[in-house]
Amino acid sequence: MFSDPIACALFTPGHLRFQSTRTLAESFHKVGGYVETLPTGHLVFYRPDGRRFLATDPTGQPLHECEWELNANGGVSLTRARVQLDWGCWVGITPAGLVNETKVNLATKPNWQRTTPEDLRGMAARALRMPLEEVRWFYRDEDFAIDPTGLATIHQRKDALSVLDDGGFETARFMSCMGAMHWDEIDFLPVVELFKSLLPGTGSAVLELIRALYDDQQRGRSALRPLRYRGIPPYPSEAAFRLFSAFFTPQSGEAGDPFVDFMNPSKSQVVTWLPADHPPVRYFDGRQGVCITVKDGVAQKATLTADTGGLAYVNPLGRRVLPLDRSLRIDGQQLILKDREQEMIVSLPTGLHVQTAPSPEQPMSPIDWRTVFVPELSGIHPCEAFGAVLLYPEGSEEISELAAQPFVADYLDDLGEQDREIGRIRSLAERVAVVNGDAVISTCVLFDRPRDYTVSVHHMAYAQRQAQQLWTQCAEINRWDWLPRIRMGAADVMEDSIARHGPFDLLYLWLSYDTFNSLTTMATSLARASQVVRRGGDAFVVGPVGVQAALTSEPWQVCWSESVAALPTFAMHKTILPNARLKTGLTLFHLRRV
Repeated sequence: MFSDPIACALFTPGHLRFQSTRTLAESFHKVGGYVETLPTGHLVFYRPDGRRFLATDPTGQPLHECEWELNANGGVSLTRARVQLDWGCWVGITPAGLVNETKVNLATKPNWQRTTPEDLRGMAARALRMPLEEVRWFYRDEDFAIDPTGLATIHQRKDALSVLDDGGFETARFMSCMGAMHWDEIDFLPVVELFKSLLPGTGSAVLELIRALYDDQQRGRSALRPLRYRGIPPYPSEAAFRLFSAFFTPQSGEAGDPFVDFMNPSKSQVVTWLPADHPPVRYFDGRQGVCITVKDGVAQKATLTADTGGLAYVNPLGRRVLPLDRSLRIDGQQLILKDREQEMIVSLPTGLHVQTAPSPEQPMSPIDWRTVFVPELSGIHPCEAFGAVLLYPEGSEEISELAAQPFVADYLDDLGEQDREIGRIRSLAERVAVVNGDAVISTCVLFDRPRDYTVSVHHMAYAQRQAQQLWTQCAEINRWDWLPRIRMGAADVMEDSIARHGPFDLLYLWLSYDTFNSLTTMATSLARASQVVRRGGDAFVVGPVGVQAALTSEPWQVCWSESVAALPTFAMHKTILPNARLKTGLTLFHLRRV
């Protein structure tokens, strides 16, 4: 362990993973590299050409690492970057790491030979119902090609975000994507797609890097470059507005309300963003396993790397509801972390000075989110707790069993609003069972009135994340009495509970992929299901198309079936990842118990 922060930053194993940055570190001062100390004590390490390659907290713990290389035009471009999340995991950024290809036959159009890239941009703008200016932003001339037969190839470039399991790109797993940034000259704020797949803290860590590079690039300029939110299409949200507002200050023309304008997709781009005076900064303490986020001298958030709940502790100031009953406060040089009745004391990192004004005491909610689990929740590893997000392959690899569940659950949720019969079935159900739908439990729970839900779980970390979401939904509508009527537990424990709490009016059942090749096993599962669903009750079952063969001797009527690959929710996913592929034959069945 190095006592000198600079030595710690440059020479601690794992801090630098790119070969070019490790080589630079070995002769850092000799080749003209230099380091700057920010007013907060944070360190920024620069290459001789003035481009940052590493940023750390005051003790030398890394925040992000950047790899720069010469490009084909003789300039220097960002080729990869890594950002460390609060709980120690690393996320990789690959500029233009995801490229989708579209083919358009122009041969049927008169004078197609005269078609220019600008003509193709105009066609795209009309098809997408987007301003031509926005399309120009993301499609360069080199993204278009037309062959001698009139077949046009259009490339859409996006920056890829990946999970770096061991901190490096060698085992990178695709996680999400965002509009292709101009990293050499930050000039917009990007739309992030597949945002539900982001690991906790990814958004703020990526914005920390964007703000840092923006600040480097604005040095010496008489006027700061205003940024705008851009994407095809834009997906404005309250969460995105809050995230951007932590690092940049929004302004709207003609004395408009920036938030109102931002939330309107047709006006999101009119809001300009200039750098906030005091962006959040992070401090890592590896000895205590904690990361503390501070903004303008006020502790905002603390995350423990060993947290089995996968949650942060937050400052209660200005909050109507304290998320998951977790809060922090400062007492001298101590950080007090509170989870309902339990308190933990963490010493503030050396040199970190924060305001000690007393935080307002928020009332504790009437019920702990963990009470939905029977028996009490235990045995979840912190990495599993923080990492309980659904990842989708960027290519044509088969989507996993868990990751396929939202296509069905979201479809049924939409169908319940559009189809009177499905809406009636879901609304009138008093007792509902959910089996093996661990990634979509909260979607299966309706919040129009209280009901009894019994949930059989196979992947506890994902069920934990769903329980936290259910608590949050109860908090938003202040209906705490609904949460105790939801019971979750491991499949072996809940088998008796399902039999005891039945018969059920409605069942959501996802057959496990490992049973798809066994008609006998599927028939056994459906026979058990028929014993717990009342006569006249309904079931939504997801399995292979061959499930119908297992129903011949069971008291089920098939009302309808749909290929999951044909559902509109999956079609929407394919607009982001066109090569996405589900398990062959995966089908949603609506069954009725006869």
